[in-house]
Amino acid sequence: MDLRAIHHDEVDSTSERAFEALRLGTARNGDTHLAASQSAGRGRLGRRWHSAPGEGLYLSVVLLPPPPGPTQPAALTMAAGLAVLEVARGFGLRGARLKWPNDVLVHGAKLAGILVESRGYDRAAPHFVVGVGLNVAQREFPAELLAERPATSLALEGAAPPLAAVEAALLGSLGRRLAQGLRDDPRLCVEFEAALELLGAEVAVHCGDERHLGRLAGIDLVDGVTIDTGAGARSFDLAWVSAVERAGS
Repeated sequence: MDLRAIHHDEVDSTSERAFEALRLGTARNGDTHLAASQSAGRGRLGRRWHSAPGEGLYLSVVLLPPPPGPTQPAALTMAAGLAVLEVARGFGLRGARLKWPNDVLVHGAKLAGILVESRGYDRAAPHFVVGVGLNVAQREFPAELLAERPATSLALEGAAPPLAAVEAALLGSLGRRLAQGLRDDPRLCVEFEAALELLGAEVAVHCGDERHLGRLAGIDLVDGVTIDTGAGARSFDLAWVSAVERAGS
């Protein structure tokens, strides 16, 4: 699918601009809001996304699929994660990998985050906003951010592409991958499994307050996350899985 870039200077949040366009009825499928900086960028669980001017890619894609939309909206998170991972590896970051459900890491440090949202979801008129924050040129990060988690950027990992080149690569990859997510392409799960680097490993699957241990047997859009507990296989709906991580981590 083709993504149309809509550039802003500083905004509160590119996702808020996308949702405002949806509210006004002016949004089109594939509209992609990009900002030079954000004053209120958001990540998963309401965490603030550090959005230094001109140092990262901050964007949100509007998706208006025909009803009823994808069977598993989680496929869009997988698709966006794989798109960002492709871009990172394409610029030389071979050690980049995915962390469930929406982070791209390099040697344990966060390079990018993804947030897929839908407000007032209606299967008769589905809509999604796919937000992406990718650290590109940052050489340092605020101390309060680093106190929460390690962070990195393309620049800190030895890559120095122009921001415009990263934008072009990411829009192209997102267009291809999100089209896969919208049609529930099962190949996404195969590639997502590989990018997590957890298939066959002992993992903890988090569903709400519950934690389930077992060997990761597979990820599927129909069956969800399946683990071998030693006493048999158990599967968990993708919509309820908040984390899949190596046991003991």
